[in-house]
Amino acid sequence: MHKHVVIPFMLTAGLIASAPFAHAASNLVYCSEGSPAGFDPGQYTTGTDFDASAETVFNRLTQFERGGTAVIPGLATTWDVSEDGLTYTFHLRDGVKFHTTEYFKPSREFNADDVLFTFQRMLNKDHPFRVAYPTEFPYFTDMGMDANITKVEKVDAKTVKFTLASVDAAFIQNLAMSFASIQSAEYADQLLKQGKAADINQKPIGTGPFVFKRYQKDAQIRFTGNKDYWVPGDVKVDNLIFSISTDASVRMQKLKANECQITLNPRPADLESLQKDPNIQMPSQPGFNDGYIAYNVLHQPLDKLEVRQALDMAVNKQAIIDAVYQSAGQLAVNGMPPTQWSYDDSIKDAGYNPEKAKALLKAAGVKEGTEITLWAMPVQRPYNPNAKLMAEMLQNDWGKVGIKAKIVTYEWGEYLKRSKAGEHDAMLIGWSGDNGDPDNWLGTLYGCDAVEGNNFSKWCHADYDKLIKEAKRTTDQAKRTELYKQAQHILKREVPITPIAHSTVYQPMRKSVQDFKISPFALNSFYGVSVGK
Repeated sequence: MHKHVVIPFMLTAGLIASAPFAHAASNLVYCSEGSPAGFDPGQYTTGTDFDASAETVFNRLTQFERGGTAVIPGLATTWDVSEDGLTYTFHLRDGVKFHTTEYFKPSREFNADDVLFTFQRMLNKDHPFRVAYPTEFPYFTDMGMDANITKVEKVDAKTVKFTLASVDAAFIQNLAMSFASIQSAEYADQLLKQGKAADINQKPIGTGPFVFKRYQKDAQIRFTGNKDYWVPGDVKVDNLIFSISTDASVRMQKLKANECQITLNPRPADLESLQKDPNIQMPSQPGFNDGYIAYNVLHQPLDKLEVRQALDMAVNKQAIIDAVYQSAGQLAVNGMPPTQWSYDDSIKDAGYNPEKAKALLKAAGVKEGTEITLWAMPVQRPYNPNAKLMAEMLQNDWGKVGIKAKIVTYEWGEYLKRSKAGEHDAMLIGWSGDNGDPDNWLGTLYGCDAVEGNNFSKWCHADYDKLIKEAKRTTDQAKRTELYKQAQHILKREVPITPIAHSTVYQPMRKSVQDFKISPFALNSFYGVSVGK
């Protein structure tokens, strides 16, 4: 028996095949905050990488509605789920073309072979392409999908079947996430024959609304509108340009001068002047995010609970929120935001208590003047608009209780690579939700499967992990909520992190920009967006 899931097409604008390509000689310039590490979405976990690849070049089997959390059809039009919840059969869309570029010309349309290549490469370390181009797929493994997907099979050219080892309540949402972007099997074969497998990460080919043209590191990325896109009305600009600038003040100057039409992550100090500019619109919404300090529990003295408790109590959160977030932040208590279902609002902070922190450090045998490293992000993210200032304030807070914090930073890609390798003691990091499911926080960030990836605390707690895995294996939301609440209590008790703030997301753009939607997942999507005069 199968539950047949049919999703109506009316959810997506412009899905009428006969609609003309909305042609206008127009450019859209987006002032982005950092250089992507590459263009193969499966390899990455950050919005900087996803914006430049998954949101432009690629599509997925399922996708999130623009600006929302609802799942709608993507490269699959419908899907069936078996009664036991372990088999998903996807019916693929007809007439979808891969990009034609200087380096690849497809001889066929999208089909089941492309889905098989995409997932088998992530599942099988001995896959020929992965042998030729060794790489890891951190998001896929952090979520345990490498262990839970037991088979991906081609039923026919337009039908693919996934078999799971255990129920995954968020499987359809997970497949809508950036890392699950569908690659071209034909392009991969061409690269293998040419001995250029690594080009999949530098010269991407997808089915998405924009076609990759060229990339100049730390300067710009250029895309053109895909005139063969399967949702013709969604491509409304001829050229999409990412203008890369890590300096927020430079991005704001470019926006005001109309050198870019959309930017991101304004500094709180810039909000007032942007709001007063008659040429700029600034929609906002509560952020589905969490900025926090991760303590590396494998490093002394942070391996001791009392030390983590002390550092947590020594943080003057309200002072940080006032200075760093200003009017755009609310105090965080848990490892996920209060807008996430299953959030436990009975959990309270230990509170700011430097005297008790000193006593805990003394009891733990930590000498005054003990040094630790505190890593500060080099980029602005929605969950942390100024990591440098936050690190300086933490350095001051911890100095008052006898801990000497040395501030360390690296270029963003290097920062993530080194921290995933566990080089840090304490670090500033955060997360914007990716799929609306609690597992995207409690599993992806703090679960045992994520210790080599986004679990920057390297914290693996057996009781906690048992709860979150059990929650993922049931589809009953009431049961899942109860299990996640129990897990949140363990997370709070064991202090692998200190949550700092949830921020309000402001989206500055020129008034000429039409129909840009703020993503709850902190991604920037330009399909469906146009630029007026």
